[in-house]
Amino acid sequence: MPTLSTFYGILVRMNMEKGGRHHLPHIHAKYAGYEAVYDFEGNLIEGNLPKRQASYVVTWILLREEDLKTNWHLIQEGQEFYRIEPLH
Repeated sequence: MPTLSTFYGILVRMNMEKGGRHHLPHIHAKYAGYEAVYDFEGNLIEGNLPKRQASYVVTWILLREEDLKTNWHLIQEGQEFYRIEPLH
């Protein structure tokens, strides 16, 4: 699963999802044993993160939505993705 960004101890990844269980564009965020899946509008699909980290992830998603969409298409087509700037 390609890693798109890391910030504040949060690892953000994206899967190739052809035929996968989530049928919409999304990211996976991991933090200290927690994992959550979010769509590109910042909505929680499944899992959970501590409140502060969830807030960071949602903010990052909203700031980087275009980069996420571009990477989604690249990864789904098996092409090279690019890293996305972390939250500062």
